[in-house]
Amino acid sequence: MTSILLLHDPDAAMPDLAADFSAAGIHVLGAVPCHMLVQEAVRRTPDVVVCWVPQAHDALFEALALLRATQALPVLAFTRDAGVEALERALDAGVHAWVVQGYAVARLRALLQLAQARFRREQGLRGALDELNQRFEERKLVDRAKGILMLARQVPEDEAYRLLRAGAMQGKQRLGQCAQQLIDTVDEAAGINRAGQLRMLSQRLVKLYALQVAGGDVAAQRDLQAATVLQVQRRIEQLTRLLSKPTFGDLLDGVLTAWAPLERRLADAPRAASLLLLDAQAQALLDAADTLTTALQHAGAAPSLHVINLAGRQRMLSQRLAKEALLAALLAEPAATLAREAAHRTAEEARQALAALQAAPLSSVEIRASLAAAAAAWPAMTAAIDTAATPEGRAQLAEASEALLERLEQLTAEVERSMQALIG
Repeated sequence: MTSILLLHDPDAAMPDLAADFSAAGIHVLGAVPCHMLVQEAVRRTPDVVVCWVPQAHDALFEALALLRATQALPVLAFTRDAGVEALERALDAGVHAWVVQGYAVARLRALLQLAQARFRREQGLRGALDELNQRFEERKLVDRAKGILMLARQVPEDEAYRLLRAGAMQGKQRLGQCAQQLIDTVDEAAGINRAGQLRMLSQRLVKLYALQVAGGDVAAQRDLQAATVLQVQRRIEQLTRLLSKPTFGDLLDGVLTAWAPLERRLADAPRAASLLLLDAQAQALLDAADTLTTALQHAGAAPSLHVINLAGRQRMLSQRLAKEALLAALLAEPAATLAREAAHRTAEEARQALAALQAAPLSSVEIRASLAAAAAAWPAMTAAIDTAATPEGRAQLAEASEALLERLEQLTAEVERSMQALIG
């Protein structure tokens, strides 16, 4: 038996709807006012909503539009309002049969069937449109995923499509699902790389500041510091666009909170007395960026994303080691001794991290070449550590740390680009 839920305004001329529909073999679930329509429709799940509305009004259309958005149902409305505007608003709100001056007991079943038929047709058209939109969106995803594969693997479009289709078949996924997974992985890798760069940049800023305090080529170090500040700003902007605010907004806010005082202090002329405070502020930025980077790694779907974090961490260690060697040479005791001890720990951590990278499942020729170049650059860096007490040694340290950083940036970029390393 077809069930209906009645919705009506107070009206002395209204027929006994419940009795008429019951006589026609329709199960009447009850009657509700406009403001209770959605709640009762969800609770009682009628087959059709029947409205008696002598004059159309905003409350009716708002209730019907909310019903359509919440739980779409066939709607049959009886009214004395013959206005075209009311008819158009009724159609927009989801009314399937707007009957003007046409209430008759003999017509009730036919009108209910009309409302249900139009509802089914509307749902069918909506389903077809949704499927068409899904295919269109899927096509855009596939095109973007093909572009990623073409760039990463250096293959033509047809080969990229074959790789994508093979991945979908292997994972028993739709092609669009496989493309979305690939795109998500690339975005996750980009987020980890950029958040990880903030760790490195925090230490590089202290290194450049210390080199200016020590003298030497101050203008070159000042220019590098200004460029590094700009890099931090750009990375934060990129992460703001790339990351989900509800998911990672609090961690990104932590980065911004740590960066603000460091940025202000870097705007002042370098002073030896400010070295320790600057280093503490840089450490706060490093900690906040490390928390964000780790969260991004754990949130990612691809298990090999940790390799990007590991490669990115090498960048930070190279700059932290150079910074600690400079602090050991420039600070008075006991701060100098603490800096020397920290440098020894960082050197050991860097050695272990490099060994871990060499043991990681890095499969592309480019990654192996970048890793070998980075490993070859480390000895020059460690050799310069012991000579940081002299102007010549500091110049050598500055050059070696920047050369090593360039190799490690290249390595991390290769890992990010390598789809084989990212998705396994």
